[in-house]
Amino acid sequence: MITGIITEYNPFHKGHQYHLNNCKLDTNADYIVCVMSGNFMQRGIPALIDKWKRTEMALKNGVDLVIELPLVYSLSSAEHFAFGSVSLLNSLNIIDNLYFGSEEGNVKTLESISSVLISEPEKYKSMLKNYLSLGLPFHLSRAKSLSDFFKSDNISDIISNSNNILGIEYIKALKLLNSSITPMTIKRIGAKYNEKKLNNDFSSATSIRNHLKNGCLKDLKNYLPKESYDILYKLSCENYPFIFEKDMFKYIKYKLLIDDTSLKTLPDISEGLDNKILKELLNSSSLDELILNSKSKRYTYTRINRILAQSFLNLEKYDLLNLSKQPTPYCRILGFTSKGKEILKNIKKNSDIDIITKVPKKNINDHMKIDILGTKTYSLLNPKVNPMQDYLTSPIII
Repeated sequence: MITGIITEYNPFHKGHQYHLNNCKLDTNADYIVCVMSGNFMQRGIPALIDKWKRTEMALKNGVDLVIELPLVYSLSSAEHFAFGSVSLLNSLNIIDNLYFGSEEGNVKTLESISSVLISEPEKYKSMLKNYLSLGLPFHLSRAKSLSDFFKSDNISDIISNSNNILGIEYIKALKLLNSSITPMTIKRIGAKYNEKKLNNDFSSATSIRNHLKNGCLKDLKNYLPKESYDILYKLSCENYPFIFEKDMFKYIKYKLLIDDTSLKTLPDISEGLDNKILKELLNSSSLDELILNSKSKRYTYTRINRILAQSFLNLEKYDLLNLSKQPTPYCRILGFTSKGKEILKNIKKNSDIDIITKVPKKNINDHMKIDILGTKTYSLLNPKVNPMQDYLTSPIII
């Protein structure tokens, strides 16, 4: 049995360890294949440590094979993040289950919601149209329409939680791809996704990063698996910098000051949001301040964060919307164990897409060009990463 998981591991913490251990038990998995974001995350932030160090963390904590999710999807909305990840797993033609965490914990409920969102029954469409006509933002109109459709106030709560939203999108992608992969979920426990304070049971990645930004690494020893802590400790001894979203601000500010038209063509920009951001840029002294000054009920903190990260990466030069709707065109291997090597042989025999262990220098598509650009840009934030690292680093083998 081969089970796929979709992760960011920014960084790998005890909640991830709990998810992975239960994944092996609940799916009776012989092998775990992990699709992991590269150097930029879905929320629009750079990775705390680079993708190769996070691959090492994943492998040492029990993952067998780590595949990179192309940046086109990893720095996109939940819908496109899920579609890219699921299409990648599906194209391997060896994955039996997709196992993910959710606040709901009941896959049947998430499947019911995803079915309505795909088929859009007339009753639901009429409700949605009505709420939109009242001037409500789409996400709120959708939540109210689903609550009315299912005649349950609980539905609105379900689709307001980050991991439920991703779970619904994973299931939608499986259905749209007519995939044979079975979705399975475990109820998320411990700190909430965006919780900023450390939790004695399972601290969120946000709280761990927040502590690293303001405190001492040694304080985290009891909040991380030993393998994760040891890697972070070794890096800190080597003066490896931990990277945070605030580190992007001076580059974003420079970019927008010299080119005030670059935001306009990014897919998440609409209704004058670019003008609002440019106006607030002059009054903001940090990235957090810029986002807080620009956000509204219609434009969330995360959406603006993602727009600014896309601008930082110069992604307005690409047709992001079209690229993010395409199934993932290749499988980039970041690392594997001895067990993962067995899976890799199986993938090479069965996969519909190219398996990449060494990045080619010629004839690469836009997805790969953006991945390489991502590493080059990340190297501005992290001097320990070579701008050409994608060409220089072979898959990590544990």
